[in-house]
Amino acid sequence: MELFEYDPTRYAGPVRALLRGDPPLALGPGKPREARRGDLEALAGAVLCAPREVVDRDMATAARAGLWLLFDFLDEAHAVAQELNTREGAYWHGFLHRREGDHGNAKFWFRKVGPHPVYRPLAALARAVAADVQHDATGEFLAEGEVWDPYAFVDLCEACVAGRSRSELLCRMVQRREWELLFDFCYRRAVGERPERGYAGAGRR
Repeated sequence: MELFEYDPTRYAGPVRALLRGDPPLALGPGKPREARRGDLEALAGAVLCAPREVVDRDMATAARAGLWLLFDFLDEAHAVAQELNTREGAYWHGFLHRREGDHGNAKFWFRKVGPHPVYRPLAALARAVAADVQHDATGEFLAEGEVWDPYAFVDLCEACVAGRSRSELLCRMVQRREWELLFDFCYRRAVGERPERGYAGAGRR
């Protein structure tokens, strides 16, 4: 399977500008980057995808949740995700609770996600990252896994934050790829594309 390539230039102008500079993504809660609050607030409604039309409002809302999360606004991301009763909303919930350190709650939300189209390419990307990044035995499942295991990844993130694992860099890089995949999926579905067609063997709705 050809690996997913993240390309922020595919997105609308305001989103493309927001993503310029490849902002980092903390493994823990991080600290909200207040300088970006106004830019994020301006992306409500159809502005997110302009000039393209939003054809799936739930997916646009899910993409907004991801953007708030990227800039460490966990409370705002949670409020946006709360508007959704979709597996993408559940996914962003799991993602943000994992970062908050609420690991049991993160697993609760990942159970609600079920099989997701991003899991197969994410497992492949994790293997590629693990081949290049030093890690200890706790992260070896990422190097070997053919199937993405969100619960094992929650456990690994917890171990890294608690100092029980030396695979933090691996975790951070894989988490970043996870964010890119899920955001791209939500954004492209919001404008009527079918990104999962490129995810060989991925689950369907």
